[in-house]
Amino acid sequence: MDPAEVELLSETLRKTMTTTPPGPTLDTALAELGWAELLAEFPGVAITGVFRLLGETGAHASVLVHVVGAETLPYAGGRWVVWSRDGAAAGSGLDEELPLRLADPGAAGAEGPLPVERLAAGRRAVGWWLLGTGRAMLGLARTHVLDRVQFGRPLASFQAVRHRLAETLVALEGAEATLVAAADPLGSLLAKAAAGEAALTAARHCQQVLGGIGFTAEHPLHRQVRRALVLDGLLGSARELTREAGAVLRAEGSAPRLVQL
Repeated sequence: MDPAEVELLSETLRKTMTTTPPGPTLDTALAELGWAELLAEFPGVAITGVFRLLGETGAHASVLVHVVGAETLPYAGGRWVVWSRDGAAAGSGLDEELPLRLADPGAAGAEGPLPVERLAAGRRAVGWWLLGTGRAMLGLARTHVLDRVQFGRPLASFQAVRHRLAETLVALEGAEATLVAAADPLGSLLAKAAAGEAALTAARHCQQVLGGIGFTAEHPLHRQVRRALVLDGLLGSARELTREAGAVLRAEGSAPRLVQL
């Protein structure tokens, strides 16, 4: 797809996600737009565009199930979760909106580990979702500091506030570069870890910038923070994946070149 087609697709997806109720209704809308065909023919464009926009808009759909080919997914701490396509698990505790529930102990992982390539694609997808979520939090914080006046000055004029937002932006830009470069299982693992760490950095800094209002149910930040925490654990948390990458490098005795500089 050329850049103009990608831009048009992005605009269409954004409009769909912002005007369609999340969950099964959005699943149907994406299917009508040709999500399955897009994933089959242009997997990179599909994963990057759809999951990034899910994060930026705060929407959710069962598209991750299509990427990994399974509804039962590994989660942080050696646990497994089930993504219910019918939305029946929404409000189960992990996230009040996502249709995720912890798998029954006897059934968790019964079908075995996910195929390596499917797991890698899933990690890239969740990584883009985390990145979009981080950018949504940064956008909320930026709007707040531009509009809010303290001591007769906009919050955006205070150096400490600028530093928080700058550190968030640097973390998100670095994670995006890692996701763009991810082309194999190890690269995908590292990209998911970087995206998880960047989203958690965004949650921490943006919460501090917004202050007390960021904790309230009236402000949308708490939804994005919760989403980042849940997505970080999906298919391996940033902390676990970093340790896994270290174990791989120790076992191989060398570090592969992941990007041509």
